Amino acid sequence: MKALQGREVLCCVGSGGVGKTTAAAALALRAAVEGKRALVLTIDPARRLANSLGLKTLGNQETRIEQSLFADAHLSPRGEMWAMMLDLKRTWDELVRRAARTPEQAQAILGNKLYQTLSTSMAGSLEYMAMEKVYELYSSGRFDLIVLDTPPTSNALDFLHAPDRILDVLDNNAMRLVLGPLLKAGKIGFRLLAAPSSLVLRTLARFTGIDFLRDLAAFMLAFEGMYEGFKERAAKVKELLASSRTGFVLVTSPNPLTTQEALFFHRALESDGIRTAAVVVNRVQRDPRRHGGPDNLPALQEALRLAQIKDENHLSDRLCQTLTEQAILADLDRREVDRLRDTLRGVPLFTVPRLRKDVHDLAGLWQIGEYLGGE
Repeated sequence: MKALQGREVLCCVGSGGVGKTTAAAALALRAAVEGKRALVLTIDPARRLANSLGLKTLGNQETRIEQSLFADAHLSPRGEMWAMMLDLKRTWDELVRRAARTPEQAQAILGNKLYQTLSTSMAGSLEYMAMEKVYELYSSGRFDLIVLDTPPTSNALDFLHAPDRILDVLDNNAMRLVLGPLLKAGKIGFRLLAAPSSLVLRTLARFTGIDFLRDLAAFMLAFEGMYEGFKERAAKVKELLASSRTGFVLVTSPNPLTTQEALFFHRALESDGIRTAAVVVNRVQRDPRRHGGPDNLPALQEALRLAQIKDENHLSDRLCQTLTEQAILADLDRREVDRLRDTLRGVPLFTVPRLRKDVHDLAGLWQIGEYLGGE
């Protein structure tokens, strides 16, 4: 795909259920066949990537796709293909251990109840860690191309601005001002709740409980000295996203609702100064008339006679109805693709037809990859 040449990171983005995972894997596969050392990273715990690669399991460590799987698909890659599935908690823990000034500081954070919530269920946490892992892999220099299968979302800003939201939590000036006496006094600081000057703290404790305030103060105290490092790293992640080294591939289907979401995503990217590198319209209905052949009732009846197939139980009628319905669906999909192409004029657009069966091996992925290799 000429539109993606020179990119070192590809982010496949779009709403859920449009085939982002298989599109991401197909792009990585094509890059590996062409001679690159490519890695596809998914955040989807539903095993779609493992299934599409013919693997039983996939974890937080990079797994190389064995040569035997390529041989089964009659492929001879000049490069290498690797895959992994993001483990949210483990990636957070690894980041904390790297950023902490001492092992004791890291352990204090890892054991904090609020940190355990932040690292597993806070809004934006998954998106932030996905880009953190991409940046870690990119900085290692071990891969020529990293393809990210992003979280399903209808709002690009959820993905692009996740680092800002996480950093706001880690370095909340207002909360630090309120908890200042506790932070300075350490463990004995909770005696300040009884002091006349601690009205705000007593009010908070009434709503949240003293245990929550204790955990919150301990959390912020444990992160002392690490905020700047987190900010610096988040800035580098955002710089990588906005650079020419990264390409955003919008994946959608010809359904009007999903194409509307794709257009919204495109505009959100533009508002952040990021240009959409390419659009992939997946699962486009094939037109049964594209290769000619019988397409009306008399022609179908004649074809059945020539093939020596009995026209029983109104077979020719049912075939004619099915062909008509498929042709109508294909026409609707074509119109939606044309509308998307006209709206996104100048953005390379690729269509992938609806396959006869689900992708569960490299042969199926390569079938998709062939539609992504043209101009």
